Amino acid sequence: MSTHNGVVRQVHRALEQEPRVNLHRHPISIGFVDGAAVLEGEVGDVAAKKLALELAARVDGVRGVIDRLRVSAGERKGDGAVRDAVCAYLMREPELRNCAIIALVKGHAEPLHEVPARDGSGAIEVGVQDGVVTLEGTVISLSHKRVAGVLAWWTAGCRDVVNSLDVQPGEEDNDAEVVDALQIVLEMDPFVQAEQVRASCRDYVVTLDGYVRSEDERRRVENNAWCLFAVDGVVNRIGVRG
Repeated sequence: MSTHNGVVRQVHRALEQEPRVNLHRHPISIGFVDGAAVLEGEVGDVAAKKLALELAARVDGVRGVIDRLRVSAGERKGDGAVRDAVCAYLMREPELRNCAIIALVKGHAEPLHEVPARDGSGAIEVGVQDGVVTLEGTVISLSHKRVAGVLAWWTAGCRDVVNSLDVQPGEEDNDAEVVDALQIVLEMDPFVQAEQVRASCRDYVVTLDGYVRSEDERRRVENNAWCLFAVDGVVNRIGVRG
């Protein structure tokens, strides 16, 4: 068996054994090029995407992973509609009220929300291509970066988020930053009782505890954690009290 075929089979086996990655409903094409596993296709949600990439990276012989996975959009929309919706989310969020918001339309920058330089907390440029939201520019904190990314993921029609926002001045990322951002996101979510959820994080794996009102709310809390930039895993120990 060639190295190529062996690695591809190992990656496929790893994905097949992960219940969150449903290869029957959402087949994934697996390739192996110059030491990198190439994953291409559509997955059910953000958790499936991140888990697939992480599992592929763990396979012996894989030195890198090329991500061509897209999340299945529950509602397909044109790129312009997705871009406008992301920008609207960003402009409504109090956490980002001092950020300039700029839409990238056919290669041209269109300012939508401007703030005085002395009060500014950065500038976020929003572009969308084939349902993939790209965030570029600068923000003043890692929490701002993560909140912007989650709002993009929340947008109907979004199939992936490339969060390239630069944090200025620079901050050292750590588990505490992840927990702080998750708390902000849970408080933003009108369908979640944030005070009922406890979160901790170790090596970018989030653990959730507490009780919520329904299974839908339980899944929503977990999905919010998966949407955070740099989160590699989520352990959901939340109970349901109807």
